[in-house]
Amino acid sequence: MVWVNAILQGVLVGGLYALFAAGLSLIFGVMRLVNIAHGDLIVLAGYVALTCVTLTSMNPLVAILVVAPLSALFGYALQRLVFNRTLGPDILPPLLVSFGLSVIIQNALLQVYTADSRKLNAGPIEIATIPVADGLSVGVLPLVMFVTAVVIIGGLQFMFYATPLGRALRATSDDQDVARLMGYNNKHLYGIAMAISLAVVAVAAVFLAVRTNFDPALGPQRLIFGFEAVIIGGLGNLWGTLAGGVILGVAQAVGAMINPGWQLLAGHLVFLAVLAFRPQGLFPRVDG
Repeated sequence: MVWVNAILQGVLVGGLYALFAAGLSLIFGVMRLVNIAHGDLIVLAGYVALTCVTLTSMNPLVAILVVAPLSALFGYALQRLVFNRTLGPDILPPLLVSFGLSVIIQNALLQVYTADSRKLNAGPIEIATIPVADGLSVGVLPLVMFVTAVVIIGGLQFMFYATPLGRALRATSDDQDVARLMGYNNKHLYGIAMAISLAVVAVAAVFLAVRTNFDPALGPQRLIFGFEAVIIGGLGNLWGTLAGGVILGVAQAVGAMINPGWQLLAGHLVFLAVLAFRPQGLFPRVDG
């Protein structure tokens, strides 16, 4: 039962990793942009949530309703004013700009909030559990995180394949020039894609801040988890991203059961194994 519990917790944590990865996958799928600052944007949204909670005393989970729209607006402005100026056939300029943005965010957060780690308190939901079987229970907060991840990824999947906006984003991703001839404003669509990505980032950030301590230097580790989940699941497949997050979470949980020092190592080993034997991911997108 101990092992079953560990695997179950790994599955639930995988939902959080999938939220880290969903925005990363979205941006790469639409713009072929590898956003090195993605993890730092997660941390930045966490500090925005901390500020909202400190100023208003609202519950952190309610703060999502404030932080997500703010993050979306910031994402749209960031894309229109910064990243759109660097996009082109060469992938190096946007990569370097995102790296610079990462450094700026980390240092700005250090100046404003110091290097002290912080955590958001969501109240009784953090320790609430639902009994499943004798010796086995599910935490309410991890379950909420996982269900939220499923709902968000399902919503993104529906948007991409069943709405005019999704068709526009896919057309722009497939061929920018043809999409422009069809009347689409590529720069505006890229801004919308980044806005959606950072709205998802905000949800992930609040859950992260409630689940564990965070500090300005945490971004690169969150980026690695998101990147690994995307690669394991398969680029361009949102449901694959969820599966990749779950696989990564279960691998870490099993590694921790074998030896506490192997928790992160186990996840990295699974990632390397997938990269070596199935570089396209376990569930790559099949077009057509």
